[in-house]
Amino acid sequence: MAEKKDGDAAADIEKMSFESALSELETIVAKLESGSVELEISIDLYERGEKLKGRCETLLKQATARVEKITIGAGGVAEDTEPLDVE
Repeated sequence: MAEKKDGDAAADIEKMSFESALSELETIVAKLESGSVELEISIDLYERGEKLKGRCETLLKQATARVEKITIGAGGVAEDTEPLDVE
């Protein structure tokens, strides 16, 4: 049953926006830095934090790729964009 719970948590993270994932990650870091969390809970928080970090990195890479696809015209003004092939 723990596997299903972990799977649900991972699916939940995959649906999060960058802002939501970053906010939760910041909360987790604050809890871990406080040192007031029990060891087992700290481990669970750390594991979730790693997944949230991965989500943030993925979304940042996608955003960077989109920005790089913008075509800049002669006057330095964006003229057009190219579709991004998201994997």
